Amino acid sequence: MHTFGVELSAILHAGDLVVLSGPLGAGKTTMTRGIGDGLQVRGPVTSPTFVLARTHPSVVGGPPLVHVDAYRLGSALELDDLDIDFARSVVVVEWGSGMLDGVADSWLEVEIARPTGAAEADGDGDDVEDAELDADEPRTVTVTGYGPRWAAAAAPEHV
Repeated sequence: MHTFGVELSAILHAGDLVVLSGPLGAGKTTMTRGIGDGLQVRGPVTSPTFVLARTHPSVVGGPPLVHVDAYRLGSALELDDLDIDFARSVVVVEWGSGMLDGVADSWLEVEIARPTGAAEADGDGDDVEDAELDADEPRTVTVTGYGPRWAAAAAPEHV
C-alpha cells in the first residue's frame, strides 16, 4: 500500500482530493504515508483520528498534504467546517466516501479490499486481532476518478 501511495503521488498536484475507503486494517493510512513520501512532505504521516485533520508541509516547495480522518464526521458540512485549503493542497480523506456533496467537483475514490483473516473466517465471532490487521496480505485496489479533473487522466494500475 505504501508503494502504491508513492506511485499515486506522481500524478497528484495542488487541488487534488483523494478519498480512501476500506475496512479497518486495509492500508488507508499506509497508502497516505506513501503519498506523503512521494510528495516529500514533513512527517511522520500518522492517522489523524483524534485531531480529524493534520497538515504536512512540503519540504521541497510542493503542495502540502492534508490528511483527514472522516470516521467521526457525520456529513459533508462537517468536512467543510474543517476549513481545509483544498485549492492549494493535496487532500487525502480516510473514511470519506459519501461526504463530498458540495465539497469538491473532482476527486479520486480509492477503494481497498483486503481478505479477512483466519479468525474472522472461522466464524467464532471473536474480534479481529491486531496482529491480523497488520498482516502482510494482498489487497485489491480500485481507483475511480470523478469530475473534470479525472475525466481524461488515468490513475496508475496496481493490485
